[in-house]
Amino acid sequence: MTVVHTPAPPPPRLPVRDRAAAADRAWGGLSPMLTRLAAERASGVLVRERGALYLAEGRVVHAESPLAPSLDALLTAHGTLTADVWRDALSRADDRRGAAHLLLADGRLTEGALQLCHLGALYDAAYFALAPSSAPGRFRYGVAHRLGPILPVPVAALERETLRRRDLLDRIWPHAGPDGAPLVRTHASAAPKLTSRQRRLLDRVDGARTATDLAHELGRQAFHTLVDVRRLASAGLIAPRPAPAPPQPAPPDPGADPAAGAAERLARTTDPHITLLKRLRDALEAL
Repeated sequence: MTVVHTPAPPPPRLPVRDRAAAADRAWGGLSPMLTRLAAERASGVLVRERGALYLAEGRVVHAESPLAPSLDALLTAHGTLTADVWRDALSRADDRRGAAHLLLADGRLTEGALQLCHLGALYDAAYFALAPSSAPGRFRYGVAHRLGPILPVPVAALERETLRRRDLLDRIWPHAGPDGAPLVRTHASAAPKLTSRQRRLLDRVDGARTATDLAHELGRQAFHTLVDVRRLASAGLIAPRPAPAPPQPAPPDPGADPAAGAAERLARTTDPHITLLKRLRDALEAL
């Protein structure tokens, strides 16, 4: 009897992972509302606790945050534009032509310079606007920024860049304390060599201003200032200002009557149960 051995079928091929598709599926965790608005191709402004994102057909065209210098602050801080030119462009902007179009038409800015500054300001403000929030966001349909669209950014790209920036700060110094607290200088035993940019920042640390305060004063993007702040913190050159010690209670007067002090504290209390007991005491004393 002849036995015929049938070869076993080959195992199925393992699926090849599409990195681009996987990246697209990974976004959306920072703001579910922003994800939905992008899918709807909505236009308007999403207002969050630490900033606002302006959308046009589901893409982010502007971002604002009180923690990040605005586009006009970055342009005027270094002499690219004067404040009067910026205000004039905003005053003449309308629904057909935004301020950006007027600046380009007047020859005040080149298209490349405007786009570069705009993207820097947008990603900078969006980093703070997309920070974890304790309050829900709200979206107002149809609201447009007076600057007008310059270079729209896909929501997926914006969220990936925000996550990349968070990871970068954690790799430099995994403590967020210096980000929002007033900064003080410390005395490192072996201070590293500083860049001129870091030196200008360190010279302005005075125990009162935060990293974002310094970014506004220097006319720099706030995230880049956070990078320098964390590097200086990791080098032991700056630290968050310590919280003030709570006031200590006054020492008791040795000659005071403890019973009188207790009676005085009892008279100042507003607890309803204590108030009821005081009324009962007064009633019994009146018998």
